[in-house]
Amino acid sequence: MRLILAAFVGGCLGTSLRFAADLAVPHSNDQFAAGTLVVNVLGALVLGWLVGGLWTRPSVPAWLKVALGPGLLGSFTTFSAVMVSVVAQGSTGLWALATGYLIASVVLGFGAAALGLWFGGRLPRPRERS
Repeated sequence: MRLILAAFVGGCLGTSLRFAADLAVPHSNDQFAAGTLVVNVLGALVLGWLVGGLWTRPSVPAWLKVALGPGLLGSFTTFSAVMVSVVAQGSTGLWALATGYLIASVVLGFGAAALGLWFGGRLPRPRERS
């Protein structure tokens, strides 16, 4: 039950942050969805950092991993929003914009995740007790 509650609370926070980002950087169907791209790239970077660093530590509780990963970041970032933008752009004939947006989303997302893993792997490790 603790893990479900953690995912729920994290999800509520992530959804609220995502909604705020959409309000801050609105776009129409025929525009480049910069806000969605920034949110997804930032989310990939942070998740990579968490997975590469903090989550490798046995002292980090499972409820915190669930709250931050699938909860907060899972609801903050959405690949479905990328697909909605790509389909909307394509349906209005903006295939170059749709293709560029999809490529930018995937390439920058993978790059941010890799960078996050790299940064996370360089976090100082706690000393083991002997």
